[in-house]
Amino acid sequence: MSLVRQFKNFRWDEVDLLAYKEGGPYRGVTRQILFEGVPELPSQWRYFEVEGGGHSTLERHEHLHNVLILRGRGRCLVDGLIYELNEHDLVHVPKLSWHQFRAAEDSPLGFLCLVADERDRPQLPTEADLIVLCKNKAVADFIRP
Repeated sequence: MSLVRQFKNFRWDEVDLLAYKEGGPYRGVTRQILFEGVPELPSQWRYFEVEGGGHSTLERHEHLHNVLILRGRGRCLVDGLIYELNEHDLVHVPKLSWHQFRAAEDSPLGFLCLVADERDRPQLPTEADLIVLCKNKAVADFIRP
């Protein structure tokens, strides 16, 4: 691994462009794993890009993560609230908080995401979870299950 990875057009040298996940309810999302596997810093730093009009999976998990919006604009659901997102905004996603990121229709949304190396698998909402989430009309209008 190089000590420096050059950046061009929201891609980094020596970094594979990967599918966001295997299957699942999302649209137009890719990921790049920028750094991982360093024992002194047991974390993974990733870059996700959501195409215009696309969205990540509605999910929650035991681990928290922190996000820096690097490109574009959109909105996110975190812990029952919806936030407008612009470049350089920071998002903290607490443990077991339902969350989803959506790009604006006319703009991609690219973000860096920092998580611990060891983490649990995402939990998708059950029908009962969706009923509770959708009691809030703004959340019901936002989410894409």
